[in-house]
Amino acid sequence: MSLAAYYTLGRSGLRVSRLSLGTMTFGTESGWGADEETARQLFNTYVDAGGNFVDTADLYTNGTSEIWTGKFIAERNLRDRIVLATKFTYNADPCNPNTGGNGRKNILRAVEGSLKRLGTDYIDLYFLHTWDRITPAEEVMRTLDDLVRSGKVRHIGLSDTPAWYAARAQTLAEWRGYEPISALQLEYSLVERNIEREFVPVGLELGMGIMVWSPLASGLLSGKYRPSEGVLSAEGRLDVMKDTQNPAFQKFSDRNWKIVAELEAVAKELGHSMAQVAVNWIANQPGVGSVIVGATKLSQLEDNLKALDFELPKELSDRLDAIGRPESQFPYTFFTPGHQAMIHGNKPVGIKPAGYYPSV
Repeated sequence: MSLAAYYTLGRSGLRVSRLSLGTMTFGTESGWGADEETARQLFNTYVDAGGNFVDTADLYTNGTSEIWTGKFIAERNLRDRIVLATKFTYNADPCNPNTGGNGRKNILRAVEGSLKRLGTDYIDLYFLHTWDRITPAEEVMRTLDDLVRSGKVRHIGLSDTPAWYAARAQTLAEWRGYEPISALQLEYSLVERNIEREFVPVGLELGMGIMVWSPLASGLLSGKYRPSEGVLSAEGRLDVMKDTQNPAFQKFSDRNWKIVAELEAVAKELGHSMAQVAVNWIANQPGVGSVIVGATKLSQLEDNLKALDFELPKELSDRLDAIGRPESQFPYTFFTPGHQAMIHGNKPVGIKPAGYYPSV
């Protein structure tokens, strides 16, 4: 199985599975998660398939996700084998402004809470969960470097930040000798492709592997919705959360239904599930180091874990690429081959062969 192949994340020496297990569904507090026994089955199935990369966060299901994840790891004595990722940012006490955000005080508070809930003395990959718009990158990077030097954290990452902020943070790390950013955790799917403009190039240039969340667009691409059969509603996160303010769950649009319809057609032609095709396409895009797959049912996870066991033909991949390709916007309209010819003349700019630069 493809999970048994491990790749380094970004420019780090951390070897991870191309599919990582998302545990946002561990717990029923949100109304659509998995109970403890189902969550244990999901964890064991992933590990038994060869997976070693597990992702959680301090706010997931009010801490239940971290508690259960740590418990399942301990039950099988897998701490050395599992690459454990968790996150900080979101407020644990709305009445206290310093129990949220990305300032040093909250990071140091949050890491102690996560270590306790996870039942471990170190975190393999610690993520800033979301840009708080106020904390300087200098403060974040110095604090994360201190955590690495203390031994409480092994590697660091950023999730849901602007590309310019990620670039500044990584440049600071290089300049000041801080622990570099190994991963960017970002939403990416056939219907959400905005990271292709800036994040993919900055990740490739600065050595930050992209860890994809929501490759199935919160269930829109899972196969629950089949336009050819008129199935445009289904029990799940999107229907439960569609009236909330969370942008991750606002997926119902005419544009997205066209993408779902094309995915359905490609999946039928290929003989694989819609979910498998959607995950396969994302996993093979430039800059992607690992794709987070989550589930509330064992059958869903078992299906997702087969997503990399086949090759998506270029013709079908190109069809999926074309249907959801982001519209070109300024300043990217200046970087097309036609416009670049005004810079370089009528001689095409050659692509440097692999190995032109020394390997890092």
